[in-house]
Amino acid sequence: MNRGFIFDLDGTIYLEDRLIDGAAEAIAELKKRGDKVVFLTNKSIFKRTKYVEKLKKMGIQVNIHEVINSNFLTAIYLKNRLKSDEKVFVIGEQPLIEELNEQEIEITSNPLQAKYVVIGWDRNFNYEKINAAFQAWRNGAELIATNPDRTCPVKGGQVPDCGSMIGAMEGATGTTVRTILGKPSKIAAKYLLENVLQLNPDSCYVVGDRLETDIKMGIENGMKTVLVLTGITTLEMVKHSSYKPTYILDSVKNIVNI
Repeated sequence: MNRGFIFDLDGTIYLEDRLIDGAAEAIAELKKRGDKVVFLTNKSIFKRTKYVEKLKKMGIQVNIHEVINSNFLTAIYLKNRLKSDEKVFVIGEQPLIEELNEQEIEITSNPLQAKYVVIGWDRNFNYEKINAAFQAWRNGAELIATNPDRTCPVKGGQVPDCGSMIGAMEGATGTTVRTILGKPSKIAAKYLLENVLQLNPDSCYVVGDRLETDIKMGIENGMKTVLVLTGITTLEMVKHSSYKPTYILDSVKNIVNI
């Protein structure tokens, strides 16, 4: 029976620019035996093509259909809901804008023309942008976000991620951003199960290093979960979490043995 594997990237397959030992061989072995593999990342400051290029350079054979990011999920979500004359206002960087453009989502710089405000990780976030997004919301625009990550791990520590922009908008509007497309959303899980893997949840595994995104998404959507200890989560953190993985591995290289 074919199985499906949804892999996180940073902290699971690689650490920034260093491939985790044995990861390429493990992925190749899964594919060789007929399992389906997809990579899923919340990071909204790179396009899918960038991840394909990076993985190939690291020795992992992958195509564009096997890489899903929160930008793409956001674009697909909007494509299925927007009418032909409706537009979106974007807080985010160029890769998010380009992924929206590729799905023919029309972007406006005029907040009063926006049907949706799309909130992504924006390292140039400022008062002008939050004010424009706020005016769009006051005019009836719906708030959606690419991913809920409060911070992003980088060499030497962490930096604020999309969750910081979400927090600013929630603070300004007094409302909750309810539609968030990346992990651990049911929207992301449903898209991968139905459109990419085309398998039942109980045949699939979510593999990642974050309890509150990777493991939570698997548990809440009926999939098995595999926590790897090469990223941010420790065994001590698992003890105090309500999200208990099905398996815990020292490294993704051992995934072929479960």
